[in-house]
Amino acid sequence: MELDMVTMAASIGVSVPVIRFLLCFVTTIPVSFLWRLVPGPLAKHLYSAFTGVLLSYLSFGFSSNLHFLVPMLLGYAAMVLYRPKCGIITFFLGFGFLIGCHVYYMSGDAWKQGGIDATGALMVLTLKVISCAMNYNDGLLKEEDLREVQKKNRLIKLPSLIEYFGYCLCCGSHFAGPVYEMKDYLDWTEGKGIWAHSEKGPSPSPYVATLRALVQAAFCMAMFLYLSPSHPLSWFTDPAYQEWGFWRKLSYQYMSGFTMRWKYYFIWSISEAAMIISGLGFSGWTESSPPKPKWDRAKVVDILGFELAKSSVLLPLVWNIQVSTWLRHYVYERLVKKGKKPGFFQLLATQTVSAVWHGLYPGYIIFFVQSALMIAGSRVIYQWEKAIPTNMALVKKAFAVMNFAYTLLVLNYSCVGFMVLSKHETLASYGSVYYIGTIIPIALIILGYIIPAKPARFKARKEQ
Repeated sequence: MELDMVTMAASIGVSVPVIRFLLCFVTTIPVSFLWRLVPGPLAKHLYSAFTGVLLSYLSFGFSSNLHFLVPMLLGYAAMVLYRPKCGIITFFLGFGFLIGCHVYYMSGDAWKQGGIDATGALMVLTLKVISCAMNYNDGLLKEEDLREVQKKNRLIKLPSLIEYFGYCLCCGSHFAGPVYEMKDYLDWTEGKGIWAHSEKGPSPSPYVATLRALVQAAFCMAMFLYLSPSHPLSWFTDPAYQEWGFWRKLSYQYMSGFTMRWKYYFIWSISEAAMIISGLGFSGWTESSPPKPKWDRAKVVDILGFELAKSSVLLPLVWNIQVSTWLRHYVYERLVKKGKKPGFFQLLATQTVSAVWHGLYPGYIIFFVQSALMIAGSRVIYQWEKAIPTNMALVKKAFAVMNFAYTLLVLNYSCVGFMVLSKHETLASYGSVYYIGTIIPIALIILGYIIPAKPARFKARKEQ
């Protein structure tokens, strides 16, 4: 069996630990399907927890479940012992433990060298534990003090331990997400809410949507295997790279980021398939006639929406969607004081939390600071575009094209830091193109103050 795994790993250019993880990860699809056949909520909770523990053991070894147990028990203890502050307590304890694991295991180095450990799964689990505690905390607050999403997700009653363990480890969904809410997990398990029988019929068939996700996964893997041999990250420190011209370096940065993204698209497509076939990915019905099922809860990435984004502001809405949603609900919005509007501080704080969540490598920190600048610069271009009179359609179109080109340039320049991780390699790559992806956003932000748009003459889009 070990020899077969060595052969399989060599055939796609990965290590044995990675192929073992991938096999267990793909197994989450049939495991999630079998959940549908388990009778009764209690048995479903037990099945969710047991399969999560088993898949974790097979993927990462026995110690992984001990690591997962720490934030899970810390979060539950906070909910039991001090409900009024359990959300913020769990936030700092959960992130504290995660940061400790990031520092101890330095997983980024292992990932670059073809290894893998349980830290990635721990990252997803940490978000689930924190959101559960915060929603239980929100259950104490008055409805008029809550936003709509808080009203929807808040927990009035403490989940039982078996419900909590099933939610955290459900069928291996903690491997790569997506993140979902305790309230949705309980409704799904108990057949309530949108999972209850309604006038639009019983729960929809997941098979066509699952097949679509699997086809997408196969295409993404094929793209990654085709592109990765000709775009290795090692080129960024190769002396030959430094001899290239400006445009060739810039195009290589684009192709390196484009290539690496197909790996994430593959992983998230498998996650989507598992989430859909279990039924948890169902998010309601369309308003069309006849109504069609929506699977937005399972969606992690919009590939075309990301690659062809018209504005940097749209990127968090289409990349790692459920984590972006988590950051918006549990960091960004909670930093905004009542009656106030969010600003650059909330954006930067959210990006900093995202960077720390990924790990303490300088490349991550630099990337997420860069992304805050990138989004702020894109907003300036958008504001200028909307301030242009409607009779100057060509000029408006030119600004829209400018925003698209700006997003393409700065995104792929910035993401080099996310890929290479080290400060030296990140700054060497940025410096090789004269820090163009840093200078342009800063210049735009400054120009936005010098040449402000006139907001009274237009109505800004909600997402901006």
